[in-house]
Amino acid sequence: MRTVLCFGDSNTWGTDPAGDLRLPRDVRWPGRLQAGLGEGWHVVEEGLPGRTTTLDSPLAPGKNGLSYLVPCLDSHAPLDAVVIFLGTNDLADRYSLSASDIARGAGRLVHVVRQSAAGIDGGAPQPILACPPRVGETEWEDGWKGAPGKSALLPERFRAVAEELACPLVDLASVTRFSDLDGVHLDADGHAAVARAVEDALRRLVA
Repeated sequence: MRTVLCFGDSNTWGTDPAGDLRLPRDVRWPGRLQAGLGEGWHVVEEGLPGRTTTLDSPLAPGKNGLSYLVPCLDSHAPLDAVVIFLGTNDLADRYSLSASDIARGAGRLVHVVRQSAAGIDGGAPQPILACPPRVGETEWEDGWKGAPGKSALLPERFRAVAEELACPLVDLASVTRFSDLDGVHLDADGHAAVARAVEDALRRLVA
């Protein structure tokens, strides 16, 4: 049995872009990933709305992905792989991060995974970076005005970080985009596209 941890934000938790409800497990991308990988895999869904790569939220406690990653890894060990799908919340103007900052923040999480003993036989799991999709075409409220411009640069910046770290990258911007309903959440088709892309990456790693 292989185990993969899906470490993300509301798009891993499954926030419905049409409202505040949570999409069903079989619609969310970790659930679809489980169905695609089959019985030889255990997919751990670890999504939290509002989670950032490395920063504390001024609006709610516990949203810092860097602070929570180590206990999360230890809790679900032993792990074969960890998919890091974060960076969307970092686009908010309140964090004043550039696209390069966001990608480097995600890269810090790769280091944490590689330095952990949460893998098989006390080794480290295989980290996989997932670059967030482009934001949707919606009317942006105050606090997110800079998101479209930064989002457009994320694939290039994530690719540079992944190459520097020799880490597998899943460029989700090349397979889907966030819903135009709210600009920052996946619809059902988006979740399906993410699941397919991540499954392909995992199968290449274990081939």
